Amino acid sequence: MTTPYSFNQDQMNGIVEEIYTNIIIECEKLKNETNCPNEQVVALLSVIASKFAPNI
Repeated sequence: MTTPYSFNQDQMNGIVEEIYTNIIIECEKLKNETNCPNEQVVALLSVIASKFAPNI
């Protein structure tokens, strides 16, 4: 990927990969502990993503 929002290869093999793995683990933990559906996890991730989106 060559878009301005892409991570370079060094980043993908480092902190990005680590954070991605942690997010997946925590989402699975959330599902297991609360019994919430995937849609609820997606909604939560959308709220989190909106914190980093530019205001339109």
